[in-house]
Parts: sequence; C-alpha cells; structure tokens
Amino acid sequence: MTGKLYGLGIGPGDPELLTLKALRLLRAAPVIAYPAPEEGDSLARAIVAPHLPGGQTEIEIRMPMVAARFPAQEVYDWAAGKIGGHLEAGSDVAVLCEGDPFFYGSFMYLFGRVAERFPVEVVPGVSSLTACAAVLGAPLAARNDVLTVVPAPLDEDALAERLQGVEAAAVIKVGRHLQKVRRVIGDLGLSDRARYVERATMDQQRILPLDSLEEDGAPYFSMILIHRRGEAWT
Repeated sequence: MTGKLYGLGIGPGDPELLTLKALRLLRAAPVIAYPAPEEGDSLARAIVAPHLPGGQTEIEIRMPMVAARFPAQEVYDWAAGKIGGHLEAGSDVAVLCEGDPFFYGSFMYLFGRVAERFPVEVVPGVSSLTACAAVLGAPLAARNDVLTVVPAPLDEDALAERLQGVEAAAVIKVGRHLQKVRRVIGDLGLSDRARYVERATMDQQRILPLDSLEEDGAPYFSMILIHRRGEAWT
C-alpha cells in the first residue's frame, strides 16, 4: 500500500480560513510539504503553524519567487521525487497550497508529476479571489454578470483586450505590473470602479480605491477588482 498525496488549500492567509477537512488532514499527515522562497520563511507554513501538532516530517520546496524563472521545472522534479519516496514507503503527504490548489496554484505542477503513480486528493480552499471580495465588502458579480479573471503579467494590448467591455473583473498577480494595469484601466474609463486589495485577510491587509494608490508597485499578493456598475447589486 502506498501513501496518498493531499493537496490542501489553506486559504489566503488567515489561519482560521482552513476548511475542517483541510485541518483534519493537515493534523493527521505524517509528512507535510510546502513552497518556500530560496531564502527565508514559508508563508504557507506560517499560515498553518498554529494548527500543526508537531513531530511531522517537513519538506521545504524552495524555489525562486520570480516570474521569469517560474515554474522552476527542476524544483518540481526534485519535489516530486522527494514526496514520491515517502508515498512509496506508505506515508501520506500533505502539500500546503496557498488559496486554492487549482486556482492558479503551483500545486498543479506537482499533481502532473505524481498523479499517474500515486493516489491524489485535492482539497479546495478559500481562494484569494473570494477573500478579496469578502474583505472589500463588494460582491464579485450578480445575476447574469460575467466575471473575467485577468493575469496582470499579460502585455498591455492583451490586458486592454481582455478588460474591454467587462461587466466584472479581477486582475490578479498585480505586483510589479501595477503601473501598466492602472494605465489600461484608466484608458478604459474604469478607474473610478476599481478597488485595490493587498494581502487580503493577513495582518498587513490594505484596501483602497485604485485612484488613491500612490505607489508605483505592489506586492505579489495584491488584486484589483472592477465592476462596471460600481456595485454588483445596483
């Protein structure tokens, strides 16, 4: 009997936003694995730290947190091999995934390497998309609105094309692309209907109208929500 791999969605940052299922599996797993920067602490581990029972084997998946080098294929090859060794020995492994594992989550790269050889279960989590809407106090969409999710790293023309005529939109992975995104939103006449959310549900959470943001850049964990009517319920 081999072990089972669990991809646990652990939510956007607040340790209380784990699902009951994720919490149960997290505490029961003899091995946990999580992404971490090349240097420094893992945000994923910090989120679940209050819930860890102690005594678990931990696998740090250290990778460059730089878009130009992501996904780091050799890192995922190494991680899949390391995790596979524990699974072959009969130990379950829980991989911590910020937000939801399959909403732009890096867990997909491990899943693609492991799923054909071992049983895998994906446990959905609270995504950054729904977390940002919740802390903002603004529904993403209503009735027959179409919600468009747009990655900020797209080039300027592609961003403008995707945002042209949107009813509701979420621009994710803003980071160093803030100025470009802000320019496109302004050109489309949507600035007064765009809200900026940074590090939703974390202690450093920040919320303000996009027009009020003075910085030229933003952290990776930031998002811009737009609704053409201003508020979804109007």
